[in-house]
Amino acid sequence: MREDGQATVEVVALLPLVVVAALAIAALLAAGQARELAGHAATAGAMAMLQGGDPVDAARAAAPGVPRTRMAVRVRGRTVRVRIRPRAPFGLPARLLEAAVVADAGPR
Repeated sequence: MREDGQATVEVVALLPLVVVAALAIAALLAAGQARELAGHAATAGAMAMLQGGDPVDAARAAAPGVPRTRMAVRVRGRTVRVRIRPRAPFGLPARLLEAAVVADAGPR
């Protein structure tokens, strides 16, 4: 029995699994980054509210590089809610990776 090229066949057979794993890791990293940025932005918005500033502007400034089309900031009462939709790697639905964080500026 000849085994020439057996390793090559095994590598080619595993290649789709490696690609899927890489896509999953990229999606998880994108979601994690969106969550971090949303947390920083919501906190910055709540702090600006406490200091008498504009919470929406502060939240947007705290997430540099996030386009307005991918970031939503909503202020209701003393809470700031930031939602960020990251760029999804390789056409994955960005909605699935969306991060939303709420920060509270405390009682009046």
